[in-house]
Amino acid sequence: MARTAVNAAAAGPWALVLNAVTGLAALALLVLLAGCVVLAPVAGIGPAPLDRVRAAAHRLAGHQRRWAGRVLGRDDVPRSVPARPRWREPLWLAVHAVTGPAPVVAVWAMLSALDYVFFRLEPSRTSTLNTFALSLSTVAIAVVVLLAVPLFRTGQARLASLLLDAGPTPDARIRELTASRAAVVDAHAAELRRIERDLHDGAQAKLIAIRMHLGLAGGSRDPDAVRRAIDEVREVAGQALTDLRDLVRGIHPPVLTDRGLPGAIEASALLCPIPVDVDVELPGRPQPPVESAAYFAAAEALANVAKHSGASRAWVRLRHTGGVLRLTVGDDGHGGVRRDLGTGVRGIEDRLSAFDGSLTVSSPPGGPTELTMEVPCALS
Repeated sequence: MARTAVNAAAAGPWALVLNAVTGLAALALLVLLAGCVVLAPVAGIGPAPLDRVRAAAHRLAGHQRRWAGRVLGRDDVPRSVPARPRWREPLWLAVHAVTGPAPVVAVWAMLSALDYVFFRLEPSRTSTLNTFALSLSTVAIAVVVLLAVPLFRTGQARLASLLLDAGPTPDARIRELTASRAAVVDAHAAELRRIERDLHDGAQAKLIAIRMHLGLAGGSRDPDAVRRAIDEVREVAGQALTDLRDLVRGIHPPVLTDRGLPGAIEASALLCPIPVDVDVELPGRPQPPVESAAYFAAAEALANVAKHSGASRAWVRLRHTGGVLRLTVGDDGHGGVRRDLGTGVRGIEDRLSAFDGSLTVSSPPGGPTELTMEVPCALS
């Protein structure tokens, strides 16, 4: 219940009031920070007050960063703010001191205008036409402000994320690479077990059956029995060949070899039960392992859209800029995609991590959802 209330405050109009309060707090901390920096050499008060102000600013920035993560649909934001250049938090304090209260000030100005028009303006000083025009314009302003609340909230969240998010520290990067390597090893072992199981239960079993039929045919002197055994061997051999083809197709789909990554993604989009808009611009071909990983990641993302999103439309964008292959799969469904709910997102992330790739999830409640997959690579 408490978490639901916090999320509602983070996602509703009350978020503007909360940001106004944190904006005033940011202004106070900025003034205290400037005062400590200026007065410390003169008054000889020592570093303790400055450290306390910095700690308070750090906690406030951590709160705002987690709020921004909830608004932007990122559930993996750590509770502490990672290390960053020292100028980032004072800059955020200065920006948030202005942008935090700004929407509330705009709403207050609108309410003041309403109060003036309807309760303080004397009827004798204005005509009926002017009163109607003022009332109509005030209602229009009210509608615009109410519609702009989500834009204000998202803009403040993106600004906080831009100023407060920083690249990982070396220790965090080491932990990330270690976890990535472990995930790749686990995925590789699982894939080997799947291939072994498919071979054992499919092609191997059918080859054993072929051997048994051939043994029966070789020991029989009845021409009709031999003919029936040969027909059964032919049928089982065809099934074994189909199983082997399906197995090879699962390792490296022929459509990738024939049509490349754009054609393979278009073919996968055609198989999706909901309409998918495909926008692909790729001047060359990535290396085959990267191409295969991107294809399977897109196919898995589209499968998740069809199974879980409740969407009526989906889209796929593929670009290669700045040495990075960027693949985006989105939908207009109900959103709420999280890495820790077993929706297939973790599998996509593990697949990309083998190539030092990354996955960004944007899926606020109510949608839309976008998975952005980035893999550094060169094109042939």
